[in-house]
Amino acid sequence: MKHIVLTGGGTAGHVTPNIALIPSLLEAGYKISYIGSYDGIEKKLIEDFGIPYYGISSGKLRRYFDPKNFSDPFRVIKGYQEAKKLLKELNPNIVFSKGGFVSVPVVLAAKARKIPAIIHESDMTPGLANKICIPSAAKVCCNFPETVKCLPADKAVLTGTPIRQELLNGNKLEALKFCGFTTKKPVILVIGGSLGSVAVNNAVRGILPELLKDFQVIHLCGKDKLDPSLNGTEGYVQFEYIKKELPDLFALSDIIISRAGANAICEISALAKPNLLIPLSANASRGDQILNARSFERQGYSKVLEEEELTSEKLLDAIRDLYENRQTYIDAMAGSDHTDSIGRIVSLIQECERKED
Repeated sequence: MKHIVLTGGGTAGHVTPNIALIPSLLEAGYKISYIGSYDGIEKKLIEDFGIPYYGISSGKLRRYFDPKNFSDPFRVIKGYQEAKKLLKELNPNIVFSKGGFVSVPVVLAAKARKIPAIIHESDMTPGLANKICIPSAAKVCCNFPETVKCLPADKAVLTGTPIRQELLNGNKLEALKFCGFTTKKPVILVIGGSLGSVAVNNAVRGILPELLKDFQVIHLCGKDKLDPSLNGTEGYVQFEYIKKELPDLFALSDIIISRAGANAICEISALAKPNLLIPLSANASRGDQILNARSFERQGYSKVLEEEELTSEKLLDAIRDLYENRQTYIDAMAGSDHTDSIGRIVSLIQECERKED
């Protein structure tokens, strides 16, 4: 039986595209294993699928000064040795990496073991982890046409991002029951990212009394970011993270407020949901979310409000404007060309895999 190792982690965005591939990989006859960090978010997300999970040491490689810069390279070296040993034991035909720093030792170890590796870059410009992995990769899948120019010509493949198919089949009535909402007011879904955005959470909660006059609000606020003082507020529900009910919540929402991580915005556009993107500030990141958001804004899919401009008044105005003009955004997204990302990636995996003797 053909065997594939999936890797990627650190945030949900480095895991959910792998999860989206699992049903098609199984259908194509692959045995699947997963390599992630010992206790990252990927461990919990993958365990539910009954996929064998192997943890390795993981360190973050930073472009800025941090005391951990002295210790983390040793954790990466340890992870590389562990990944080499695991790949020798598992002996897969191919490795598919969705990125994040845990994937670096796995992709480098695959090269050392002469196992082909395909990596996927969701953002418009490659992140540091993927930049390190590109020389060791057989192919590099990407999400934006602009990204192809940043990659080696013989490796770049424009595939789009795999979308979990179950997201397209949500049930509005189930979500109404789950949230305890009525059909009398439209629903805003707020997604602060799997790690939670303090800026987005605080901004939304700051205008909650005004919002609740016209809307009901579902707030996915991230781990340890719940506000107990808001429990029981009529028309408002908050969750750290939602998994099983997420398709239903998407189905119920009229508009979405989200960070601009590439996977999140691709899921939102596939669902044709009018959205307000608040990208992670360039001061706190390499600016990839701003590039993602502006690309979607240019295509007419999204309204954008940068974090530096985030005030209660501007946020309220942006939400009201988005809701009033929601059909314009729906039409733009409905007319976009959503490629069969899953089919294209699985075909690429089959092309590149190490053939059995």
